[in-house]
Amino acid sequence: MGTDKAFLEFGGQTLLERALAVMAAACERVTIVGDPAKFANHGTVVADVFPGCGPLGGIHAALRSSLSELNVMLAVDTPFVSWTLLQYLISQARAKPDAIVVVPVSDERRQPLCAIYRREFADVAESALRSGNNRIDRLFDLVETRTIAEEELNVAGFSSGIFRNMNTPEELKTEKGRA
Repeated sequence: MGTDKAFLEFGGQTLLERALAVMAAACERVTIVGDPAKFANHGTVVADVFPGCGPLGGIHAALRSSLSELNVMLAVDTPFVSWTLLQYLISQARAKPDAIVVVPVSDERRQPLCAIYRREFADVAESALRSGNNRIDRLFDLVETRTIAEEELNVAGFSSGIFRNMNTPEELKTEKGRA
């Protein structure tokens, strides 16, 4: 993208502002995982314990700092995710208390950065990070995971397009044109 996606403007807000607003509507406590120097003016910030380890490092840091059993993870570059989807995922996690992770599927891919994690997933994440494994998907097979199929999401009223993210300037421009 050439710049920090969090501060890109989309629909009159930065992607960070949009994500924080959606999270605040669905959760009572919202924390940003990232560089405290960069994000401190925007809310509570937690730095990665394992810097440079990608999304799994961020999930681990969030879970290690959390006081909540259920934790919503949301990538900043998914501006179409709604608070109603997050509430739906939370309800699915509450309905299946043995599930360590509740993760939706879209386009035949799990969406680990729009998912619910129980705090105990931090132990699995830390073990993987210490062994050099930064891939989240592999860890879902090690814990009880409630996968929500795309068909189930559609029946609940959610389109697979809700997970669209923006990784290039072209995608941002295209999505701005649709908004």
